[in-house]
Parts: sequence; structure tokens; C-alpha cells
Amino acid sequence: MVRKSKILEHVLVPKHEVLSPEEASRVLKELGVSPDKLPWIRASDPVARAIGAKPGDIVKITRKSPTAGEIVVYRYVVPG
Repeated sequence: MVRKSKILEHVLVPKHEVLSPEEASRVLKELGVSPDKLPWIRASDPVARAIGAKPGDIVKITRKSPTAGEIVVYRYVVPG
């Protein structure tokens, strides 16, 4: 089990989650893109490290928005 980092508890850090291979495949099909066409997040990013994201994973980020309510974005984890 990955221990929650304090960084994940900060009010300005939105919810991050690593997608399962099945979920990632579904999302890529829905969006009609390959993983490398998504915006990137480095594996060394503090939040990526805290959630255990590895290069090749896709991370789902859920942000609160005052105008849209909630926004979901995806990032492709790259080495570095």
C-alpha cells in the first residue's frame, strides 16, 4: 500500500489517480489519441511519486472549477 504523502492533502493539489490498463485503454479510445499525444507529467513529479505513477501510466486529475464545477484531465507519465 502506498502511504499518502502530505502533498496530497494540500488544498491546492487536485485529486490524482493512476488509471488501470483497462480504464486507460477506454479513455484513449474515447479521446481518439495515443498516450504520447496527451500532456505529460514526469515520473519525478512530487504528486506522481506520491501516487506511485510509473512511466507509461496515465493519470486522471480531477479539479474543482468555480465555473464548470469539476474538470477531468489526463496526463501521460514519462521518465524523468
